[in-house]
Amino acid sequence: MALNNTYDARLVQQETAVGAGVQILLLALLGSVIGLGPAGWLTGIAFALATWAVLSRALHRTRPRSFGPANRVTLGRATLVGGVTALVADSFESAPPVTVFVGLTAVALILDGVDGKVARRTGTSTPLGARFDMEVDAFLILVLSVYVSTKLGPWVLLIGGMRYAFVAAARVRPWLNAPLPPSTARKTVAALQGVFLLLAASGYLPFWATFAVTAIALAALVWSFGRDVLWLRRTSRAGAAEVALMLELTREPVAS
Repeated sequence: MALNNTYDARLVQQETAVGAGVQILLLALLGSVIGLGPAGWLTGIAFALATWAVLSRALHRTRPRSFGPANRVTLGRATLVGGVTALVADSFESAPPVTVFVGLTAVALILDGVDGKVARRTGTSTPLGARFDMEVDAFLILVLSVYVSTKLGPWVLLIGGMRYAFVAAARVRPWLNAPLPPSTARKTVAALQGVFLLLAASGYLPFWATFAVTAIALAALVWSFGRDVLWLRRTSRAGAAEVALMLELTREPVAS
């Protein structure tokens, strides 16, 4: 049995290595097509190595029986995010081709709705997979906000930095780590961040429209985070029975 577990672990780790290799191939393709500069190459390689290292450590700690189809989709999406990150890093020297930038980002956003469905249909949903998916989403939003901030100003960085500020605050205020009830509004706001930032980054809109969609994205995110923080604050002061009742009352009905 121990030999089988070791073998399975090696197979799982091999998948993360393949993901890093595909990331390098994507960078090479971008380099040959658009002439990726040193900043893009260094940032893209750093992203690939960091993703491989963090994911490998998480897999070693959780020791799943297999990597799983949903995680493969998320890993593919992370590869696209690595390409977008390289393009944004390179944009400080030369503007990336709009079609390539929009194409990579759009596919990464579309696949965001695929990995969760794959996990549910194959019965392979895991806390690691959900965390992996969330971190890829958060980093893509951060990268897009960096790119848009070069056009509209540093205030756009609030969009990409809000989730990381929340995580940092939770280290000081542990009550922020409590579970939140399911929320369609929260999911909708999170999904719209990428769409609105992509519209703002594409350059297809006039300046006033670019400013408007970005401001709407930030306002929606502030509302969503503010609502959740207030809920967590209230529950931190309530007893266990009251919290259970609040979670039950806010539970959304499951469609049949």
